Amino acid sequence: MEDSRIADKNTPYWWEEAPVKPLPRRPLAKKLDVAIIGAGYTGLSAGLVLAREGRSVAAFEAMNPGEGASTRNGGITSGSIRPDYATLTRRFGEEKAIAIEAEGKIAREFLYDFIRTEGLDCDFQLVGQFKGVIGYVARSAEVLAKRLGIEAFAVPYAEQRNFIGTDFYRGGMARMDIGGLHPAKFHAELLRVALASGLTVHAGTRVTAVERDGSEFRVVTEAGTVQARQVLVCTNGYTDGAVPFLRRRLVPVRSRIIVTEELAPEVMDRLMPKRMMMIEGRQLGFYYRPTPDGKRILLGGRDSSRFGDPAAPKLFLRRGLVNLFPELENVRLSHTWFGNVAMHRDMLPRIFEKDGVVYATGFCGSGVVWAPWIGMRAAHKLMGHGEQARTAFDFRPPAFIPLYRGNPWFMPAIIQGYRMQDRIALYRARR
Repeated sequence: MEDSRIADKNTPYWWEEAPVKPLPRRPLAKKLDVAIIGAGYTGLSAGLVLAREGRSVAAFEAMNPGEGASTRNGGITSGSIRPDYATLTRRFGEEKAIAIEAEGKIAREFLYDFIRTEGLDCDFQLVGQFKGVIGYVARSAEVLAKRLGIEAFAVPYAEQRNFIGTDFYRGGMARMDIGGLHPAKFHAELLRVALASGLTVHAGTRVTAVERDGSEFRVVTEAGTVQARQVLVCTNGYTDGAVPFLRRRLVPVRSRIIVTEELAPEVMDRLMPKRMMMIEGRQLGFYYRPTPDGKRILLGGRDSSRFGDPAAPKLFLRRGLVNLFPELENVRLSHTWFGNVAMHRDMLPRIFEKDGVVYATGFCGSGVVWAPWIGMRAAHKLMGHGEQARTAFDFRPPAFIPLYRGNPWFMPAIIQGYRMQDRIALYRARR
C-alpha cells in the first residue's frame, strides 16, 4: 500500500514550470578556444562571458543542461561560507579571511544586478533570511552589520513568531541581503542568454578524457574529439572519472527536498508571516522557504542514503517539518527529490589551475550565488583579465581525501555523527 506520508512525485517541483530538456544535436567543432566541461550555472556563466568576448567556446554536458544541482537546489541566494571567521583566520590569515567574507556580499549583489540587467525571469524576491538557533547569535549579527555593512539583527525568542510560526527555536538572526529564486527558471534563462551570445552547448555528450597535446588539449567526448586551446572544468557534485584529479577531492553528498501540497493563505501567514528564506544553526540543519507563489513550504536537508530512492530520508524530512510546524501533521507532500552537492576538506568555493586546466568548483551547497560568480571570474582568468578575474577564491586546489576515489562510502557514518551532535546540543539547550 502506498504510504500517504510520502510525496506523490519523485521529481523536482521546479521542473513543473521549467522542465529540463535535451538540446538539438550540434556538430562538434574541430578546434575551440575554450572547451567547458559542465553546463550548469558555472559552465553557462563562464561560457556567456567568453562568447561575448568573441571566443569560440563550447560546453559539454553529460546529462540535459541543468539536470544536476542547478535545477534541484532550494533556490536560496545565501552565498554561505561554511567555515566561520575564526576558522578562516586560523587557516589563511586575517587578511584572507576578511577578503573571503567580503566577497560573499559582492557576489550576492552581483547576482541580483545580473538578474535585473539581463532581464532573467526567475521569480527572484529579496525577502531576507531568518536563522533559527538554540544558542546565542547577537554577536554574529553584530559582526555582519559592523564588518560588512549588512542589515542583520538578532531576533529574541519573544519576537520569534513575527518571523516564523514555531516555538522550536530559542530565537535567531535575521539578515536582509538574502532572497529566493526559482532555480530551474534561473538556469533556463541563463541558458537562453548564453546560447544567444554564441555559446554552443552539447547536451548528453559526456567528456571521457582530457589529454595534453603540446600547448593545447584533446578533449575526448562520447561524440568525438575536439582540439581546445584551453579547458575549464565546471563540474561539482556530479564530477566523474573524466577529471580524476578533481574527483579525489570532491565528495558528492545527497541533499533531499520535500514540498507540501498547497496550504491555505491563513496557514502560510501564520507559519511564514514574512515569507523569508529559513535556515538553522545546526550541524545538519534544515533549509526551508515558501515556494515563489507563496502557497507551499519547501524543506531540504542532507540525505545519508547512497543508492536508489529509499523512503527513510523522505520520512526523516517530513518528521523535521512536523517538528517545526505540528499543525502540518496531516498535510500531504506533493514532491520529493534529491541531488548531489559537492563537499571537500576546507569547504570553500574556488578557482585553481592544475597542469594547464582551470577548475571552477567546490560550492558546498551554496552554488546559487557562488557558481555564477566563480564561473565568470574563471572565464576572465582564462582571458588574462587581471582585475576582472580577481577573487579571494583563486588559490590552491582542495586537499585530496585519503582512500577516496569517487565512492563516498564514509558519508552515512559522518552524517549520522553530525546528527548525534545536533541531538546532544538540542538536549543541552533545553535542559
